[in-house]
Amino acid sequence: MNPFKRSPFVIAAAVFVYTFLYAPILILILYSFNASRTNVTFDGFIPAFSERVEMDGSLVKASPCGPFHWYCDLAKNDDVIEAAGNTLTIAFTATLIATIIGTMAALALQRYDFKIKPFSQLSLYIPIVIPEIVMGIGILTLFSQAFGWLNNAFNLTGDARLALGIGTVTVSHIAFMVPFVTLVVQARLQGFDKSFEEAAMDLGANEWTTFRRVTFPMILPGVLSGALLAFTLSLDDFVITFFTNGPGSTTLPIYVYGLLRRIITPQVNALSTVWILIVFIAVLLLQWLQSREAKPAH
Repeated sequence: MNPFKRSPFVIAAAVFVYTFLYAPILILILYSFNASRTNVTFDGFIPAFSERVEMDGSLVKASPCGPFHWYCDLAKNDDVIEAAGNTLTIAFTATLIATIIGTMAALALQRYDFKIKPFSQLSLYIPIVIPEIVMGIGILTLFSQAFGWLNNAFNLTGDARLALGIGTVTVSHIAFMVPFVTLVVQARLQGFDKSFEEAAMDLGANEWTTFRRVTFPMILPGVLSGALLAFTLSLDDFVITFFTNGPGSTTLPIYVYGLLRRIITPQVNALSTVWILIVFIAVLLLQWLQSREAKPAH
């Protein structure tokens, strides 16, 4: 059998799968340059800036953005900028905390034996397998009861009163991201050779120095993989965020949902295209960091 020979059926199947996966994204990007304002049908590309005119009441003015008209609208939209800032703030904060907690949990589950270890291992799968809407309702109920009790117990009023906001969304994201990070890092620890740690301790290193100089660099690709997964989950989450967000904590998925409830415009496609680009750059950056860490030292 020739390992370099490709069956036409395999090639056709690969083309079908990749087309099925990426055709919607390409269509989304294409429609972000749609000249129509309703985005129901494709009426052609937005003309160049010299041909483009816009009605602003009784005033007719030329658009300097040309085909990037909808992208210019996004840059001028304060609500979009605020939603993007909230999304990135929540994602970075939740990813950092979830990665730290998940890495420590993976080390504990992999290396130590304790009475509730089987239950702890099993409980990691619960936030993953249960429907997000169930988890969102549960977290909302928890926050509502806890905040109500604390506000009444400490007589909190006005700005000091506890309410839903960016903090509750961040905590909610951490809650469902920790299991993903833990399982990814734990998988990395499965083939970990403890002889490296033992050699470091024989040379006089204490436990913290051994972890910092030996253990952590060796498991860093797994930690980065878990962080990348957590970061993308936080960026894309809608259901849990919908239940736990409050005034001033609108994220991009919630903002896009609000736009879709009125009418689908090319602005929605342009916003989605920009967000895909941001996620793609983040994935490339983390892949580069992983490949850099995986290279043997000379």
